Amino acid sequence: MSGATVSSTPVLRATLTWSAVVTAALAVVGSVIGYLVAGQDGLWSALAGVLLAAVFLAITGASILVANRWFGSDLYVPVFFAIVLGGWILKFVVFIVVLLLVRGQPWVNPTVFFVAIVVSILASLIIDIIVMMRMRMPHASDVTLPGDESSSSDRPGSGPSGF
Repeated sequence: MSGATVSSTPVLRATLTWSAVVTAALAVVGSVIGYLVAGQDGLWSALAGVLLAAVFLAITGASILVANRWFGSDLYVPVFFAIVLGGWILKFVVFIVVLLLVRGQPWVNPTVFFVAIVVSILASLIIDIIVMMRMRMPHASDVTLPGDESSSSDRPGSGPSGF
């Protein structure tokens, strides 16, 4: 593994950090609103919805951060895609398992559960947008490409036909 840093690493770390803070806030607010709307079942449904969405959204960012540790290695591309695709498969399996376990449980209020998941996902998307807009990403400016240092008429093959 190389000591080089991928430019997406600070963005993903910031996104995961802010997502954890917002998830904690949504868990508290969702629990209170869920309790007021549907009693104790609403409280647990809201908590389960917020935490489920947070786990699913964190798996992608975390898997990319882990995969970025191989940046600079000859195996970076295959390792990156193996880890990220493995994370997606993990999310799919966990999603199916959670649906099978939660379906029909007496403590689940489907409406509160659904709203908690949707609000959590929307909050995560807003965080992603804010972090991306505020993050200073390195970029190339004033790059001289091969052949740019001389005028086009001095280069071979720059005649009227281009050959």
